[in-house]
Amino acid sequence: MLVLCIRLPGIAVKDARVHPDTACFLIPFLVCAYGFCIAFSVALYQAYKLLTYIEQNNAFSELSFKALKIIKKCAFTVIFLILVGIVSLRVLAQVTDSDDAAGPTSLCRLMGIFSNKHHRSHCGRTSEAINKCPDIKSK
Repeated sequence: MLVLCIRLPGIAVKDARVHPDTACFLIPFLVCAYGFCIAFSVALYQAYKLLTYIEQNNAFSELSFKALKIIKKCAFTVIFLILVGIVSLRVLAQVTDSDDAAGPTSLCRLMGIFSNKHHRSHCGRTSEAINKCPDIKSK
């Protein structure tokens, strides 16, 4: 992930030199790529914290619930950034009069959105279970 963040501006500059007429469309892709990297890194750190809480027998604490909420928000952010990338790709295809956007667009839709919806729903079910757990302990 770190290598992607470091190498991405160099790749964007090379592409802008080769295709100067579409260089302004690189900005949304760079914003999406960096936003995706940040959201993924935050979610990965929160998953590590959640595993630490589970190891310390604090799986059903408020801290683990907070970590799951942050992971869920990161999943929403990744879905939003994928959608912005798809829209940017469609606009780029319209401007350059090409139909090349169909393949990458459908691939992004399938891989990104469905996998993140799965993670988001899993976090939602787990956080509901954590919320119900104090009620079970009190009975």
